[in-house]
Amino acid sequence: DDVDRAYFAVFDGHGGVDAANYSATHLHVNVGLHEEVVKNPAEALKCSFQKTDEMFLFKAKREKLRSGTTGVSALIVGNKLHIAWLGDSQVMLVQQGKAVTLMEPHKPERE
Repeated sequence: DDVDRAYFAVFDGHGGVDAANYSATHLHVNVGLHEEVVKNPAEALKCSFQKTDEMFLFKAKREKLRSGTTGVSALIVGNKLHIAWLGDSQVMLVQQGKAVTLMEPHKPERE
């Protein structure tokens, strides 16, 4: 189609780099292949995070890997910004010199 899209993501490995590297390699592919990416990008991001997690858990069990990762991704579709995150990763939007709160980070003490 003629809609401009851009995807960005950052992963912060915990206990090693395996999960972060896996996510960096597979999450954008899962987003791009998701059937809702055109009609519902937010749903595509959510489902793709879950699918990537399930895929890595299968690999980690098979290969006895013990790492994890946090992640944050931004998908720009036309003039709309979609943010997805997992763990305590954060993203900041600065608009006209002022920080705009996009999310409340995941913290252990938060319900």
